[in-house]
Amino acid sequence: MTNCPLYLDHAATTPVLPAVREAMNDAMERWANPSSPHAAGRSAGRALEEARARIAKALDWDGELILTSGASESISIALQRASVPAHAVGATEHDAVLRAAPDAFRLPVEPDGVIAFEDLSEFAAHSPGGLFAVQQVNNETGVIQPLDDIAQIVRLNEGKLFADCSQSAGKLPLPTAADVIAISAHKFGGPPGIGALLLRDLSLLRPSGGQEQGYRAGTQNVPGAIGMAVALEQDFGWLARAAKLRAMLDDEIVAAGGEVVAHSTPRLPMIASYRMPGKSAQAQLVRFDMAGIAVSAGSACSSGTIKPSHVLTSMGWSAEAAGEVVRVSFGPQTSETDIDRFLTLWKQMTP
Repeated sequence: MTNCPLYLDHAATTPVLPAVREAMNDAMERWANPSSPHAAGRSAGRALEEARARIAKALDWDGELILTSGASESISIALQRASVPAHAVGATEHDAVLRAAPDAFRLPVEPDGVIAFEDLSEFAAHSPGGLFAVQQVNNETGVIQPLDDIAQIVRLNEGKLFADCSQSAGKLPLPTAADVIAISAHKFGGPPGIGALLLRDLSLLRPSGGQEQGYRAGTQNVPGAIGMAVALEQDFGWLARAAKLRAMLDDEIVAAGGEVVAHSTPRLPMIASYRMPGKSAQAQLVRFDMAGIAVSAGSACSSGTIKPSHVLTSMGWSAEAAGEVVRVSFGPQTSETDIDRFLTLWKQMTP
């Protein structure tokens, strides 16, 4: 098997798009601080606000937009500086959410990965108000949460909904029912180190001083903001092709004796997790890496550990079964040939 690199870990980070690199190279000419009052600073400030407007337009967002260094910072700001307490978070949320709200109630999920509505309704009724954090798309399984239905329950009990849209921004419409949203550019072909926090109402946050209308300190990243805008303006039509590729991969994995995580649940087309019974994820990762194939076990932020995925154990998987799961995620250039190459090695490894 060829050792030519094959990247199937786009859910961790996806390569910067050529159009984005070109736009950022041009933007480097605007090196001045956008907060400076002189002509060079004013020029950079105009470029920043133009990029902000383009990002909002591409996302069809008419609320407030605070530029950040990425989703982790956006999540931290939203959950730790909200004017209402973080009451509850989904049990399968990204580690960044769980770290930012360690004392929040963890909303159970069903075996298919979707929030358990009975538990949500009961908790919201007994603890009205507050902020509820539920991601739009799970970073390990691709499961799509029905946020409109979840928001109805939250609002019925005077709460607010925060949605981590790191995996879904640019690929799915933003959840219109969410009050606060976090996104990160490096998940959709933009540069690393830039993201945004979207809010319906700035009063949901306590100001901290500094830039971004006083809600984030630090010199703004003008080239990064321009790069994020360009990335969001690209054609995401490749997702239809990704859906066909993943359907093919799902079928072949099952035929080979594997298991598809949340197989019957609505999922983002470019993310899937697969279990190979009898073969640890760590052993699989070593073999794939030796063959030049990049996949992961769980999220990139925790894949350096050997502990079972909290996402899978929250869905009812045993620690042993969860430890046999790897994640595969596609990008714009992923082809059927790439899937065939992955499957060939998968079948060779199957006990």
